[in-house]
Amino acid sequence: METKMNQKLSLLREEILRISGVNPKKCMRCGKCTGTCPAYHEMEYHPHEVVDFVDRGEIVPLLDAPSLDRCLSCMACTERCPRGVEPSKLVEAVCTVRQRLRGGYTFSPDDIPARLDEDMPQQLLVSAMRKYRK
Repeated sequence: METKMNQKLSLLREEILRISGVNPKKCMRCGKCTGTCPAYHEMEYHPHEVVDFVDRGEIVPLLDAPSLDRCLSCMACTERCPRGVEPSKLVEAVCTVRQRLRGGYTFSPDDIPARLDEDMPQQLLVSAMRKYRK
């Protein structure tokens, strides 16, 4: 039973890597990506941690992390990375895999008014439309 679960997690990791096109082994764990993340306080796993989790194959905590949806997809983490790792692409890939496991995306423009709150930045709305229309 455990072997099947490990195989499934390994396949999910490979799918995340394929979707993102990112090589997490390039990461030197400097934390510059996390230091520049504007959504830092909204996320339980920060950009450098996401890279580390994917690198080690620890996919389950990421799939269970609803705060990854708070990523603004602003690419600030990617811009600051001295090794060109692109953590934002890994975050997006994890969110894509998670949604596929749940049965796909169901977000449409008509859903926006019900999801708005006064503290939500406009960039988040643009990002959400890009993410949830794939």
